[in-house]
Amino acid sequence: MNLLKKRWLLLAVACLLASFGTTAQVKKTIPLSVLQDKIKGGWAGQTIGVTYGGPTEFQYKGSMIPDNQRIHWDKDYLKQTFENNPGLYDDVYMDLTFVDVFDKHGLDAPASLHAKAFAEAGYNLWHANSMARYNILQGILPPASGHWKNNPQADAIDFQIEADFAGLMCPGMPAAAMAISDKIGHIMNYGDGYYGGLYVATMYSLAFVEKDVPTIVKKSLRAIPAKSVFYQCISDVISWHARYPNDWKQTWLEVQKKYDADRIVPQGVWESFNIDAHLNAAYVVIGLLYGNGDFTKTMEISTRCGQDSDCNPATAAGILGTLYGYSKIPAYWQQGLADIEPLDFKYTSISLNKAYELSYRQALEMIKRNGGTVDNSQATILIQPIAAAPLEVSHPGIYPTGKLRLSLQLDAAQPSWQQRFSGTGMAIVGRVEHQLTDAQARQAHMEIELWIDGQRRETVKLPALHIQRRFDPFFVFELPDTEHTLELKVVRADGLRFVASHLVQYGPRPYSLATDRRAADFLQR
Repeated sequence: MNLLKKRWLLLAVACLLASFGTTAQVKKTIPLSVLQDKIKGGWAGQTIGVTYGGPTEFQYKGSMIPDNQRIHWDKDYLKQTFENNPGLYDDVYMDLTFVDVFDKHGLDAPASLHAKAFAEAGYNLWHANSMARYNILQGILPPASGHWKNNPQADAIDFQIEADFAGLMCPGMPAAAMAISDKIGHIMNYGDGYYGGLYVATMYSLAFVEKDVPTIVKKSLRAIPAKSVFYQCISDVISWHARYPNDWKQTWLEVQKKYDADRIVPQGVWESFNIDAHLNAAYVVIGLLYGNGDFTKTMEISTRCGQDSDCNPATAAGILGTLYGYSKIPAYWQQGLADIEPLDFKYTSISLNKAYELSYRQALEMIKRNGGTVDNSQATILIQPIAAAPLEVSHPGIYPTGKLRLSLQLDAAQPSWQQRFSGTGMAIVGRVEHQLTDAQARQAHMEIELWIDGQRRETVKLPALHIQRRFDPFFVFELPDTEHTLELKVVRADGLRFVASHLVQYGPRPYSLATDRRAADFLQR
C-alpha cells in the first residue's frame, strides 16, 4: 500500500473512531443567532489579534517583549493598518482562499482545487506556503507538495495560522474539522506543521460547545498523536501552567529551554529566529491559559512571547472570539472594526462581512452533513468525540550539524561552484536577484543543476518573480553519512544571478561540539 493510501486509511479510521467511539450520542442545540455571533467573533478576533501584534512580528526572536514597551491601539489604528499595510493580513486572506473554494465548488472540493487557488493567488508567501506554491506550479501536487522530502519547511507555522476557517465551519465537530485539515493542511505542511493547524482547528471547533479555555486547550490536544513533538510541547505547557499558575514568564523560560531549537528550517538553524509550529503554538497556549479568559490579557501575553507575534495573538483572540461571540468582544478592541468590515481584504473579493456570511452558511451545511439538524431558529449539533490523527514525523533522524556562511554568486559569467560537506544532507539559503522590468521578470528564470558526488540530482528552475520563488533553492536529504562534494552549474541565466548566504549541513545525530569535530571544523571555516 503506498503512503498516500495508507495515510487516508488511517485518517478514515480516526474519524470513524471519533464519530462512533461512544455509545451515547451527545447533542447540543444552539440558537442560530448565537452560532452566527460566535462565527463573527472568530473572524473578528483573528483580525484584531493580527493587527495588534503586527508591529512586533519577528522583532523579538528568542526574547520576550519587555513590559515597558507599549503595544499601540486606538480608535483609528485598525482602519489605518488595514488600508496602509494590507499584506499583514495573510492570517486572514489565506483562510479566505479556502473558504472561497468551498463556496464556489462545494464542500467536497478536492485538495487539487484548493491547491490551484492557493498557488495562483496574487499574494506573497513565505516558508512552507512558499515552497508548496513552487512545488504545485512545478507539478508536485498535495500531499507531496507539503511533505518534508519536498518541503524543508514542513514543520513551520504556515497551516497553523490559516486553519481557523476549518474549525469555524465545523462547530462541535472536531472529526469533520480534522478531515478538512487533513485535505488542506497537507498542501503546505506535514508532521508538526500539520498538527499545528489541526490543533488550532480543533480548538475553534470546541469553542462553540465548551465553556472555558482550559477545557478547550486540553481536550483539543487529543487530536494530536502523543508521540509527536507538538503534543509533548503543548502537554508540557499545560503542566508548567499548573506548576507556575501565576507566572507566564517562567513557563515561557521552560519552553525556551526545551523547545527553542529550530531543528530543520534552514533559515532558523542556530539562529534566534524560530518559525516552528510547536514553539509558536506554545505561545498561543501560554496566552490562552494565563490570559484566564480575558481578551486583553490573552492577546498581550501571546504577543509578548515574541517570534511570530502577530499570528499568535490572532489565533488566541480568534479562539476567544469564538468562545464568547462577537457581541462580547470588549468595545475597546472593536474600535474601528465597523469601518473595515465592508472592505475586501487585499488579493480577495471577500470582506469580513462576507466571511461571516460564508462561514455561517458552510457551518449550517456541515452540521446537517454530520447528523445534526437546522430549523428556522436553532441548530442541533451532533457532538463528535476526538481521536488522534495518524503519526507523522518530518525529517526523521535528521539534524543540523554545521552551518557555513557563504558569499556565493552564480550567473552567466560565473556559472559553477563547488563545496565539500559531510553528513546525510544539506540545504542552501539563497535567492535570485535581477534588475529586470516586471514584464521581463515574468518571462525569466534561471536553471541550475545540483550535483552531488559527481551525479546530477536535479535541474532546479528558479523564477525571477519573487512571488513564484523556490523558498529553499537547493536541498537534499537521506544521503549516506560520509563526505560529499556539492556542485552547482548554471545552464540558463536569463540575465539573473543567484546569491547565497549559508549552507546548512545535516547528519544522523544532533550536533555536539565536543564529539563532532567534522561539524565544528565545517562551522569554523
